[in-house]
Amino acid sequence: MMPPRSYAIIEAPSTLGLTGGGVEALPERLLELGLADRIGARRAGRLAVPPKDQTRDHETLTLNAPALAQWSPKLADAVEAVLASGDFPIILGGDCTILLGTMLAWRRRGRFGLLFIDGNADFFQPEAEPNGEGASMDLAFVTGSGPTLITDLEGRRPIVRPEDAVAFGFRDQEDQAKFGSQSLPREMRAYDLDTLRRLGVENAAGSAVAHLTRPGLDGFFIHLDVDVLDDAVMPAVDFRLPDGLSPSELISVLRVALNSGNAVGLEVTIYNPRLDTDSAAGRILVDILSAALAEHSP
Repeated sequence: MMPPRSYAIIEAPSTLGLTGGGVEALPERLLELGLADRIGARRAGRLAVPPKDQTRDHETLTLNAPALAQWSPKLADAVEAVLASGDFPIILGGDCTILLGTMLAWRRRGRFGLLFIDGNADFFQPEAEPNGEGASMDLAFVTGSGPTLITDLEGRRPIVRPEDAVAFGFRDQEDQAKFGSQSLPREMRAYDLDTLRRLGVENAAGSAVAHLTRPGLDGFFIHLDVDVLDDAVMPAVDFRLPDGLSPSELISVLRVALNSGNAVGLEVTIYNPRLDTDSAAGRILVDILSAALAEHSP
């Protein structure tokens, strides 16, 4: 007899997609602040991460591309182990390139959507990304745009079809224009911060989730980069932008997604404890996650 379904936390402290560090401490800090206890989660393990190379891979122009290609399936294996137990996986990063491994787990199982909640669109191409950081390219990579080494993991390109992904909450248009980022595909739904303000955050979330719960999809995964939050409440990120969602707005978005009954997992990325010495931002983040997850029965 299977045990009751519950939350299971996987620690994935990768910084392979960044030149700097600090976000590898995200899991430890959120757990110290009581996240697991507050949502009644078990701890399902911590992945070892290969060492970083600070020079771009010459073939892909991407930092740590071979390491990402080798490590991502290991993260997928860890997610699948949680799924096999019947639990709802919560993956604590790390930087945004953990998305490759998390979504690979569901790609192995069928056709799943992606609710990509992020202050940045993360759709740069390697030749335009100033430092070759995969954390600025993860949405492109996971939807099949980019070097084959990274985008065609296990021969499953695209890991997520562009039409099955929703970019939600981004506000980095000036940065995209400055460095020449490619545009999001036409078939991908996109709700930037201005659109959220115009539609109302909860209405926009409902529209996004309706798209991800349409016939043909087996469910959808939630990616949460905490830089989607207002910089005034979440300054503990490496790339800061003014404005962003309030904590109550983000809670509303997560509740709409989780209460749909079709969400299959959640990952949290980019919070940097090195930039949060008094843990004020971390406590806000734990409050947000606890408020959203407490109402959801996994």
